[in-house]
Amino acid sequence: MSQTNVPPTPALFLSQVRRHYRQGQGMLEILRGIDVAVWPGEIVALVAPSGSGKSTLLHCAGLLERPDAGEVYIGAQPTVGLDDAGRTRLRRLEIGFVYQFHHLLPEFSAIENVCLPQLIRGLDSRMAKQRAAELLSFLGLAERLDHRPAELSGGEQQRVAIARAVANAPRLLLADEPTGNLDPKTADHVFATLVALVRASRLGALIATHNLDLAARMDRRITIRDGLAVPI
Repeated sequence: MSQTNVPPTPALFLSQVRRHYRQGQGMLEILRGIDVAVWPGEIVALVAPSGSGKSTLLHCAGLLERPDAGEVYIGAQPTVGLDDAGRTRLRRLEIGFVYQFHHLLPEFSAIENVCLPQLIRGLDSRMAKQRAAELLSFLGLAERLDHRPAELSGGEQQRVAIARAVANAPRLLLADEPTGNLDPKTADHVFATLVALVRASRLGALIATHNLDLAARMDRRITIRDGLAVPI
């Protein structure tokens, strides 16, 4: 039987995700039934004001917080019922994170920073170094492999952080203001390389940003309104 009509599996699917926090004697509801799907090769912008639940949504999607109700699927894998070790393993293998600040290890070179997550996964050093060099070259850093973070510009450091995030070939990339600490020209260049990498790797990407110009260049835009994810 042909499988050509089998629909693709989302890289990320949040189904009726709810999250609340205790506040004094009551509960503060942040997410009230979030439904979000991010497909392979798709870049979705999450544009929401501070305090709306944006960080909470990203933390649930990245398996850093457990929702109080609902399910988080990474690919076809439901995750809410996993123990901490299972969640850590899935996060290490299937999810890449990029933050506003690059958090590179200052004592290591660019290529060593990108090798590190691969070595933690168990890849041998030769293969890790080869993949790191390929990723950094793809992102325009072929001449900067042996430079430490202090020897790189802000945009170059962020591109190293992007390479590190996808070093283990994850299914999903989560980014929180990845260009928020960069000037507009550098931000545009970093965003362009990020888009190229997502397209080439067929990652699903959920990118939180306040930059409306960059958000307009993504495939879809969503926000959080009254605890629900809605298109904009």
